[in-house]
Amino acid sequence: MNTNLAEIGKLDKATVLHPFTQLRDFATGKAGDPTIVETAKGIRIKDATGREYIDGFAGLYCVNVGYGRTEVAEAISRQAYRLAYYHSYAAHTTDELAILSDRLVKMAPGKMSKVFYGMSGSDANETNAKLVWYYNNLRGKPQKKKIISRQRGYHGCSVVSGSMTGMSFYHDHMDLPVSGILHTGVPHYYWGGEPGESEQDFSLRRATELEELILREGPETVGAFIGEPVLGTGGITPPPQGYWAAIQAVLRKYDVLLIADEVITGFGRTGSLFGSEKYGIEPDLITVAKGLTSAYFPLSGSIVSEKVYKVLEDGADRVGAFSHGYTYSGHPIGAAAANAVLDIVEAENLPGNARDVGAHFQERLTSAFSALPIVGEVRGVGLMAAIEFVADPEKKTRFEPQLKVGARISKAARDRGLIARAMPHGDILGFAPPLVTTKSEIEEIVDIAEAAVAQVMDELTREGVSV
Repeated sequence: MNTNLAEIGKLDKATVLHPFTQLRDFATGKAGDPTIVETAKGIRIKDATGREYIDGFAGLYCVNVGYGRTEVAEAISRQAYRLAYYHSYAAHTTDELAILSDRLVKMAPGKMSKVFYGMSGSDANETNAKLVWYYNNLRGKPQKKKIISRQRGYHGCSVVSGSMTGMSFYHDHMDLPVSGILHTGVPHYYWGGEPGESEQDFSLRRATELEELILREGPETVGAFIGEPVLGTGGITPPPQGYWAAIQAVLRKYDVLLIADEVITGFGRTGSLFGSEKYGIEPDLITVAKGLTSAYFPLSGSIVSEKVYKVLEDGADRVGAFSHGYTYSGHPIGAAAANAVLDIVEAENLPGNARDVGAHFQERLTSAFSALPIVGEVRGVGLMAAIEFVADPEKKTRFEPQLKVGARISKAARDRGLIARAMPHGDILGFAPPLVTTKSEIEEIVDIAEAAVAQVMDELTREGVSV
C-alpha cells in the first residue's frame, strides 16, 4: 500500500463511524484495514490495491443496472448543471420529478395514486407508518395504529422502521422496538414447518397465527401489516405456497392495510417488475428504494394507493396541509437518476434477464450444493438466492455458532474474488448479483462459491467436525 492509501486508511479509521462494524476490532486493527473501493464496472468492483471482486450482492441488493453506466452519470450531470436542487414543498416540482412519479404510479402493482419521496428505504417506512396513523385518524379510528411485521423481516434501522425489522440485533441496546410495533411468525417453511405439514398448511397456520394476534390485540387497534414479498436480510427466503393469499384474506377481514416493502424486490429482482406481481399481492402502500436509482443517487418512495390517498385528500379541508416532508423529498438529481435507471430497466428488460438468468442461477446452485452433507436448503427466486448450511440436513441440526461456518465460507469466497454475504440467523451464504449478470458470469460465481465451500468443509474435517 502506498503512502497515500495508507493515509486514507488512517483518516478513515480515525474519523468514520462505520455501520455494522465491530468498532473495537476495527479501531485496534484486529479486523484489518478498511477496503478502499476505487472503481467499478459491470458486476465487478476494484479496490485501491488493484484487486478486483465480482460483486455477488450488488452492493446491498441495489446496483441492479451494474456499475459504470455512463447514461445514468450523464443524466445526473445534466440535472446538476441545470438545477441541482429545489424542494417539493408547497406544490413545487421539476419535470423529472413529475415524469418519474407518473411512471411509478403506472408501473406499480395495484391501484396507485401518488408517490412521496425520501432518501432511503428506512425513511420511506417511517413515512409509511405515519401514513397509516394519519389515514386512520382521518377515518375517525384513532386507536387503529399498531403495525404488524414478521420475525426476520427487514424494513430499515431508523426508529420505527428499525422496530418493524424483526431481528433482535437491530434492537439490542438501542431501546427498540418502540410500542405499537408487533411481530408475527417468519414464513420459512424449512425451519418452521411441522412434521408432515405441507407448505400450504404451513402458510394457513401462519395466517391463523396472524389472525389470533389481531384478535388478541383487538382489530380496532391494528392498522397495518408490513412484509417483503421475499424475505431479504432475514435469509433470502421466498414465501411458501399459498402464503400471501392466506395472509391477505386475514388483512381484508379486519380492515388492515398492507404495506409491501419492495425495497429489494422492486424493479425486477424476482423476475417480475415487482415482487407483488409475482406473488399476487395487492398492496395499499409500497416501499421502494435501492433499485429505483440502482444506488447511483439516494432516493426512496412511498407509493400510495387510491384507497389511502382519497382519505387523505377528503380530510384536507378539515385538517389543513399534509404536514410531513424532508428537505430532499423529490430531489431533482435523484429523480433524473431514477428516470435514467428505469429507461435501462425497460430497454434492456432487466426483469426478464433476472427471470431467465435467474432460473439458470437457481438450477446451478441446486445442482452444485443441494446434495452436499452440510447443506440444508438451497433457495431463491430470480437473481436472489441463499445456501443454508447445517451440521445434519436430515435432522435439521445447526452448526455450533462458534464455528462461524457461514462467515468462513463468505470469507473464503471473498479471498477468491467473490463478494457473497454471510446472512444473519444461521449459517447462510446469500447472493443478489446485479440484474445485468450474464449466464457466463453466473458460472464464475458458482465456481468460486463451490471452491469456497470445499475449502471450509476441508477445514471442518481437519478440526474434527463431522461433515
